[in-house]
Amino acid sequence: MTIHAKRAAAMLLIALLIPLALGILAYAIALTRAAIAQRVRPNVEALGLGAVVNFFDTLGIGSFAPTAAWFKFRKMVPDRLIPPTMIVGLTGPVMVESIVFLILLGVFVDPVLLFGCAIATMVGGLIGAPLVVRARVWIVQLIVAVGLLLAATAYAMTNLHLFPGGGTATGLPLGPTIVAIVASFGFGILANFGVGNYAPTLVLLSLMGMDPRLCFPIMAAGGSLMGAGASVRHIAIGQVDLRIVLGLAIGGVPGVLVAAFIVKSMPLEVLRWLVFVVVLYAAAVMVRAALVGRREQRAETATAAVAAS
Repeated sequence: MTIHAKRAAAMLLIALLIPLALGILAYAIALTRAAIAQRVRPNVEALGLGAVVNFFDTLGIGSFAPTAAWFKFRKMVPDRLIPPTMIVGLTGPVMVESIVFLILLGVFVDPVLLFGCAIATMVGGLIGAPLVVRARVWIVQLIVAVGLLLAATAYAMTNLHLFPGGGTATGLPLGPTIVAIVASFGFGILANFGVGNYAPTLVLLSLMGMDPRLCFPIMAAGGSLMGAGASVRHIAIGQVDLRIVLGLAIGGVPGVLVAAFIVKSMPLEVLRWLVFVVVLYAAAVMVRAALVGRREQRAETATAAVAAS
């Protein structure tokens, strides 16, 4: 990379850090105001959960699937509130994560790809936030279940070395860049339903020849900006459990810092298989709940139709 290209990349990186800083500020203000207004304190269990899932998220395992599985096992929040509660609670730690990855690796990534994917993910998150609120409970349950199954598949493929190995590219040609940006928009929408953007982004960019290490700034920046925009909307709508949100957000930050600067890497294969089993079971439970909910809705609709006639 020439000196001119490095300067251009640094300038665009700074341009990305500005909306990220504004997103962090908006997120912090919205969450603080809501917590003070409702006089809530962080849930102790959520503090521990946030530390654990964000520690492993920084190492590449992801946080959405294990968090959703734990929510379902422990019945910490109603199924409908699982996606928005995860997004708002995990956004704070992901913001810290994104700053770490952008500082360490961001300058090596093609700035157009990094900026485009991050902004597209944010826009998708903004559009998807009201959709999950209006969706029927069983639809939310089914989409969360699909997301869990996709995550379980990603864990298994990683351990079996079936994931695309990726290449050494720091950027992509124009056509694949456009595809990646459009896909990131879709990932942003799906994130509101509990489908994490890390695994699909990593697979897509690796298949296109990107260096997998350089996917982390793209994934984290996109997740952070998406989370900021969607979180503000979810907090305003009020369909989140603030006790759980505060626990995840506060507990997750030290988990990210420990993983990024102290541990950095560790053997994760056994842990992935453990998470695979847990997530797979949670997906099965969620599918069953969705099917039962759909049957109940049909029965209620039929009963209402008979009464109306």
